[in-house]
Amino acid sequence: MANTFTINDEVSDEAAYLCETDFPISAGTLFILIFIISVIGNGLLLCVLFIYEKLTRVTNIFILNLTCSDLIFTITLPFWAVDHLHHWVFGDFVCKFMTAAFFVGLYSSVILLTAMTVDRFIKVVLHKWPSNHARKKYAVGACISAWVISISASLSDAMKVKVVKWDGFEYCEDGSDEKLGRYLQVSLLFFLPFAIIIFCYSAILKTVLQGLKKKKHTTVALLLCIVAAFFISWGPYHIMLLINSLYTPKGCKAQGCLSIIYHISEMLAYSHCCMNPLLYMISQDSQKHLFNLLCCEKLCRKNREKDTSQKTFVIQNVAFTAESSVVKSN
Repeated sequence: MANTFTINDEVSDEAAYLCETDFPISAGTLFILIFIISVIGNGLLLCVLFIYEKLTRVTNIFILNLTCSDLIFTITLPFWAVDHLHHWVFGDFVCKFMTAAFFVGLYSSVILLTAMTVDRFIKVVLHKWPSNHARKKYAVGACISAWVISISASLSDAMKVKVVKWDGFEYCEDGSDEKLGRYLQVSLLFFLPFAIIIFCYSAILKTVLQGLKKKKHTTVALLLCIVAAFFISWGPYHIMLLINSLYTPKGCKAQGCLSIIYHISEMLAYSHCCMNPLLYMISQDSQKHLFNLLCCEKLCRKNREKDTSQKTFVIQNVAFTAESSVVKSN
C-alpha cells in the first residue's frame, strides 16, 4: 500500500532511501484505470443481479456479496494512486480508514470464495443439503460471518498504520515493529482458505468428470474460474509478503529486484477487483441480461406496454362515445 518498498530493516534510513525503487507514474495510472473499469463492471453486475437474476439463489447471494466486496476494495484505489504519484496527502484518519477498507475487501473476498466452494462441495460431492431453505440459511450466515470476520481483522490492521514523515514527505505505513505478525495474519487468511479450496475443488472436479448435468457443470466451471482468478491475482502478492517478512536481501541490487517483483505482484493483485464481472459475463444468459440492460430493454418494454394501454383506453373511449351518440340519436 505504501508508496515505497523497504525490505531491509537493518539498513539505515538514508541507505534505504538510496536503494529505493519506485514506479509512481505507472502504478498510479494503472490504479486509476483499474478503478474506472471496476466501478463500471461491478456497477453493471449489480444492476444485472437486481433486475434480471433471482437473489434467492445461493450462487447469486454469494456473487452479490463478492461484488460488494470488490467495490469496497475499489474505493481505496484512487487514494493509493495519489499516494504513488504525490505521496500521502490525506491525513492520519483517512490512512486508517482506507487501510481498513483495503483489508475488508481482501479478507471478505477470500472468505466468501471459501464459503462458495464449501457449499458447492457439499451439494455436488456429499449431497448433504436437506433442503434449499437450509442451503440458503447457510449462504446468508456465511456471508454475515465473512463480513464480521473481515471487519474485525481489518480493524487491527488499521490501528497499526499511521502517517509518518520521512525526507519531507508523508507516508501511510505500518507503524508497528511487529510486521511479521501482520504478514502472517494476512497469509493465514489467504493460504489456509487456499488449501481448503484446493481440497474441495479436487473432489468436485472428480465428481464432475464422473458425470454431471450440463447446467450444474456450467455453474461449477464459473465458480472455478472466479476462484482461480482470485488466487492467480493475489497469490504472488502474498508470497512477496512472506518473503518480505522472512528474507533480508543484501545490497541495493537485491533490494531493487525484490522491489520490482513486489510492485508487479501488487498491480496484478489490485487488478482482481475488475475481473469478476468479466468472468460472470461468460455465460450466455449473463450476456443477454447485460445486452438488455445496456439497451434499456426493460424500460422500452414498459414504455411499449404503457403506450399500448393508452391506445387501448383511447379506442375504448372513442367506441363508447360513438355508441352513446347512436343511442341518443335513436
